[in-house]
Amino acid sequence: MSDISPELVRELRDRTGAGIMDCKRALAEVQGDIEAALVNLRKKGLAAAAKKAGRVASDGSVSSYIHAGGKIGVLLEVNCETDFVARTEDFQTLTKELCMQIAAAHPEYVRREDVPAAVIESERNIYRAQAATSGKPPAVVEKIVDGKMEKFYADSCLLEQPFIKDPDKTVGQLVTDAVARLGENVVVRRFARFQLGEQSEES
Repeated sequence: MSDISPELVRELRDRTGAGIMDCKRALAEVQGDIEAALVNLRKKGLAAAAKKAGRVASDGSVSSYIHAGGKIGVLLEVNCETDFVARTEDFQTLTKELCMQIAAAHPEYVRREDVPAAVIESERNIYRAQAATSGKPPAVVEKIVDGKMEKFYADSCLLEQPFIKDPDKTVGQLVTDAVARLGENVVVRRFARFQLGEQSEES
């Protein structure tokens, strides 16, 4: 570990936010290869994030975002465990990126568990009727319906949408990465999206 230069450790720490000893160990494991060390630290961070997911997130912030010259607005509540983390630049950047995602991609729900059972059943019936015209066996039709439901969730649920700045990752992965960096559980609680002239279901 003594062969790892302080400059290399500093660079890895700047890029990941990990502790000095964690950076040294990660670099030592891969003989100073900083890109490989980045991957290792990310894997360890994601594992740590999974452990934090059950912790209570009772702090956080409500953020707002106005887009397209005042034509679209978003209000978003994101929770974390402490006010200290809620005030960090990293947390604020996450909430801004989530607001931009909501403005651009127009999700209807935070996660698939939030989709009402009646909506799921309605969607499945529509997809089932469409697939039935193919003449395929019922078991195959159900697999087609399952596949279309996954696409529905990816379109409609914020955490399952491809992240607009990096479509190779989902918004859920973006949040998990933030949990690994911040060291606290982070929960997207709720959002409201307003578009000028758009009729709400209540009106």
